[in-house]
Amino acid sequence: MSDEGAREFYFDTESGEVSEGRRSDWTSRLGPYPTREAAENALATARARTEAWDAEDEDDS
Repeated sequence: MSDEGAREFYFDTESGEVSEGRRSDWTSRLGPYPTREAAENALATARARTEAWDAEDEDDS
């Protein structure tokens, strides 16, 4: 069982690194994520969500 229970992880878009807790400025921080792995995949997750929202917008037109 993981000990990542109540910990929060963030992805820094400037450095490309994952940190535990808020260590970077909000302008370059994605998160919080419940696990380090989820934070490591932050850009892919954001890209997939953006593409899904764009597709929804096209359907609404």
